[in-house]
Amino acid sequence: MPSVQSSPCYPVFMENPAIASLLRHGTGEKRSKKFSAGGLLKVFKLFPMLTSGCKMVALLGRPRKPMLKDSATTGTIFGYRKGRVSLAIQEDPHCLPIFLIELPMHTSALNKEMASDIVRIALESETKTHKKKLLEEFVWAVYCNGRKIGYSIRRKQLSDEELHVMQHLRGVSMGAGVLPSPSEKETADGELTYMRARFERVVGSKDSEALYMINPDGAQGPELSIFFVRAH
Repeated sequence: MPSVQSSPCYPVFMENPAIASLLRHGTGEKRSKKFSAGGLLKVFKLFPMLTSGCKMVALLGRPRKPMLKDSATTGTIFGYRKGRVSLAIQEDPHCLPIFLIELPMHTSALNKEMASDIVRIALESETKTHKKKLLEEFVWAVYCNGRKIGYSIRRKQLSDEELHVMQHLRGVSMGAGVLPSPSEKETADGELTYMRARFERVVGSKDSEALYMINPDGAQGPELSIFFVRAH
């Protein structure tokens, strides 16, 4: 895993002590062997080349028992090819997300960021009160690889399309592909794509958490990390 100094987001992230601490947590030799993103992000980069043949995921059954037996967190990035990307965090892929937000960036922009093989998404809540748990905050400033890309509001309820995605991926622990459209007609924004992975969840404090993508085969490859920070 590249050092923090080699990361394109180093200058901005170092300004926030909470993110800096979590970055240092994720740069050790042990993590470099266990939590590289492997080929999963490479598959996600190929979304423009994927065809509707990947829609076979819709045929997956809904097992009664969870497929994941450990405490790994499930993260899903999804959206239409020409639309915005959404992020869903689940403690169990069979349960509703504990955190859901539409990021202020398009799928094409995220694909370009992935070309660097290092993707670090940071969400910062500027709320001054600490009465809520960190992931219960609503308004977030969003950064991607050190650049601020805008603000987003956490969703309290799933839309029909978001519920459609969660239902179709109940039997998927990790992977990337194309989902069938919620309606019979093809949308003007193109096909509905997704990338799902397992993450190690690290709690730095009540005001900082991080998700580090787990690659079970241990292969070297791109890195994906997601940081949640609340301003002091």
